[in-house]
Amino acid sequence: MKLSSDLKAFEARIGHEFARPELLNRALTHSSVSSPTRPDNQRLEFLGDRVLGLVIAEALLKDDKSASEGQLAPRYNALVRKESCADLARAVDIGAVLKLGRSEMMSGGRRKTALLGDAMEAVIAAVYLDGGFEAAKSLILRLWKDRIDTVESDARDAKTALQEWAQARKQTPPQYVQTARAGPDHAPVFTIEARMQSGESASATASSKRAAEQGAAAELLGRLESNT
Repeated sequence: MKLSSDLKAFEARIGHEFARPELLNRALTHSSVSSPTRPDNQRLEFLGDRVLGLVIAEALLKDDKSASEGQLAPRYNALVRKESCADLARAVDIGAVLKLGRSEMMSGGRRKTALLGDAMEAVIAAVYLDGGFEAAKSLILRLWKDRIDTVESDARDAKTALQEWAQARKQTPPQYVQTARAGPDHAPVFTIEARMQSGESASATASSKRAAEQGAAAELLGRLESNT
């Protein structure tokens, strides 16, 4: 099959020309537009997640030969989580070439973190099946290079880190309260406040509740640690 001009441009953005272009088409097909003759990208997403994990784990071991498992694990989690995949998907503009059903398009599907992250993993799997492990590894290391180079030595999930801070001081886990919601239904914006038993609090705003919770946790943890 022959790829459209927009998919050829996407190939150029990711640096891989498909010998089997049907794999790329499948990787970019969301379940909202799939059919018995047009499979979606969910199985590819499953595979791509595993390929990404192996490449990132190997890269982290190579990058820091003295790091312990306890140091490597949070770095790994920071690099492979859905938000990171979605950020890289935005960098190569996967949203522009995603194949979505009308309802998903109307609800802002091309901007949704979950859809973009899933599509990024599916594209990785498509490259793996098309060109082999080295091709997929090359793609991942090229796209993730800056993140691997700059991942924090302690890249713990902010909510986990804040909970550990509270536990170490015999406090109950922090609470997360939605204090505001704005924007249309297809592109909501949430404001979440993180509250400690001792009275300290901090807020953050984001396009998903999870991201807002993480932002609030990071802000509050930074304040608490600066005061100790």
